[in-house]
Amino acid sequence: MALGRMITGFITVIVGASLVPTLVTVINSATADLATNGTQGSAASLLELTILFFALGVMIAGVGTSVSGLVEYGLV
Repeated sequence: MALGRMITGFITVIVGASLVPTLVTVINSATADLATNGTQGSAASLLELTILFFALGVMIAGVGTSVSGLVEYGLV
């Protein structure tokens, strides 16, 4: 079961990392739409922070799952 958790953690990181470019494209498009409407500022800043929070969430989920697998093996 521990090996399954470690593999799940690594797959989570790989899938999350592969989705980041798509998320960046969507966020940049939405930020450009805000700029054409004349509403920049906090809305654009919050949209740009979405990328950071997504990357942090994927990293925390993947590493946490992998570490829990390592703990079951007694390696950590």
